[in-house]
Amino acid sequence: MTTITCVEDFRQLYKRRVPKMFCDYADAGSYSESTYRANEADFGDLLIRQRVGIDISDVRMNTTLFGQKARLPVCFAPVGMLGIQHAAGEIKVARAAEAYGVPFTLSTMSICSIEDVAGATNTPFWFQLYVVKDRAFNIDLIRRAKAAGCSALVVTMDLPMLGQRHKDIKNGLSIKIRPTLANLVDLATKPGWGLRMARTPYKSFGNVIGHAKGVDDLNSLLTWASEQVDPSLTWADIETFRKEWDGPLILKGIMDVEDAQIAAGLGVDGIIVSNHGGRQQDGASSSIAYLPKIADAVGDRMELVIDSGVRSGQDMFRALAMGASGTMLGRAMVYALGAMGEDGITTLLGILEKELRTTMGLAGRTDVADVTSSDVFRH
Repeated sequence: MTTITCVEDFRQLYKRRVPKMFCDYADAGSYSESTYRANEADFGDLLIRQRVGIDISDVRMNTTLFGQKARLPVCFAPVGMLGIQHAAGEIKVARAAEAYGVPFTLSTMSICSIEDVAGATNTPFWFQLYVVKDRAFNIDLIRRAKAAGCSALVVTMDLPMLGQRHKDIKNGLSIKIRPTLANLVDLATKPGWGLRMARTPYKSFGNVIGHAKGVDDLNSLLTWASEQVDPSLTWADIETFRKEWDGPLILKGIMDVEDAQIAAGLGVDGIIVSNHGGRQQDGASSSIAYLPKIADAVGDRMELVIDSGVRSGQDMFRALAMGASGTMLGRAMVYALGAMGEDGITTLLGILEKELRTTMGLAGRTDVADVTSSDVFRH
């Protein structure tokens, strides 16, 4: 029995239990992966002040993220194909998030559909929109999310073209899936994963197949996906979505002060400072390194959440100190889900809660709302 004490433990177990091609899909970056590595490493450049002589018997970590109460300053990121990492993965993360009291974001490219997740939960979740060339399909997705009771719309801005992910290409997991001999052998060594996938009714991309024009099966989906990545995405599209969506509107993938200021001018409710986990522009800044610039520019006008590189309660504390109101978990969520399913997500949140409480207490902070830049310093 593996004892799980941190996110890295989940990662090691995940790699033993999930086929390599899907591990590499989630746990890799584009090109040289320099930004992918920097996302995690740059958190370590922020040292936490250690304080004493302060009453820390009552440490409060609850907050509100885009109008939704959260037990921790955490929300789950939209990650495509969670239902391939673990059978019915989107439903399992959504249920665990609901029970624990933190927001979950469903990806456009999920295996379980908007309606599947809504039918399995009672708390409103967030929906993430990939903007594709078929704008009528975009609007239909937004209306489906609204009908399902989704409480926030997260529009991904940093995918007007696909970054090259070498591992996906080598594994045959790109636009056209190639079942290589190595992949088949690896699949055979993951019987638990295979048995769960054989039993689950959720095997397709539920939000797209049967909904997008001309997409009726996996083959037609792959063709559609390769053609629908839209390099013409502009700020004018956000204005259109703002008119269509009357709840919180959040833009994900903002990594520039000028872009953050444009977003603020459009009246969006918040932005997610994110470089797509290092999967798009290799050589870009880490999210945590750039967060203070965006916080200084627009932090008083909108809510900021940081994504990419968060692996611990200490990282959560550092992000709050640098101006974020919350953190988004992507890879940590995937590791926990792939390793242990729904129980893994619950265990992950418990570990992060303990880490954050300990970090706050030893830093002399008793409320997440009081964490400031004075609580950290650089090497």
